Amino acid sequence: MKKRQNFYLIHLQYLGFRFHGWAKQPDVKTVHQMIDKTLPFVLGHKRFKTLGGSRTDAMVSANHAVVELFVEESLEKTSFFHELNRNLPADIRAVRIEETDAAFNIIQSPRRKEYVYLFAFGEKCHPFSAPLLASFMEDLDIGLMKQGAKLFEGKHDFRKYVTKPSENTDTVREVLLSRIEANDLLTASFFPEKSYAYHIHARGFMRNQIRLMTGQLIRLGKGEISMDDIRESLTHPDDIPFDYIAPPSGLILNRVVFED
Repeated sequence: MKKRQNFYLIHLQYLGFRFHGWAKQPDVKTVHQMIDKTLPFVLGHKRFKTLGGSRTDAMVSANHAVVELFVEESLEKTSFFHELNRNLPADIRAVRIEETDAAFNIIQSPRRKEYVYLFAFGEKCHPFSAPLLASFMEDLDIGLMKQGAKLFEGKHDFRKYVTKPSENTDTVREVLLSRIEANDLLTASFFPEKSYAYHIHARGFMRNQIRLMTGQLIRLGKGEISMDDIRESLTHPDDIPFDYIAPPSGLILNRVVFED
């Protein structure tokens, strides 16, 4: 007789600075690898499976990420949650756990993924800022960058904003929100007096898409490209991807939304 399987959704936060991204890879430390390395100590066995909902890149952090746990036994959620946090490293934190079912699909169920890219400019930031805030030495035209960010909203062909797509990759995506504003999401005494947050929301993103989009906005702010260059990249894209990718450590997966 096939044993009954139980399904749990674990909501997480992590600082990605010392990890080589989310997905498991040989010979490097990743967030998913660390979670799967921790769970046997909590469960007391290795008869489980986990599946993540977003594949963040190396050094990218998450204020809200999700992983689904498949396990035979029914868990006492309070004690499991406590022991999981006790055993996870300091830069990964479980926020809550909830029970789900076989109908739930962690890949297809999210309605929106909300990312934010934190940055400052004009001087080199305090080294303690490095894990969370990208620092650009040059002056940037924030007003122009705000206008440029709005051009990304809507449905466009983002083929120039993806790294190494497969032959089957659909590069037409809909960006639900693209906005730059003053950073009030994260603050610290060692942050510069002024910092900014680029908010970008969509159902999903392609490999390096957000960092490539951010890179074009940074180039716009430096005066290296124009608003028309961004428009042209979206309306008449060629197959040559952009080569300037914004640094990873300013990017944060801020929230995964499962319901509208």
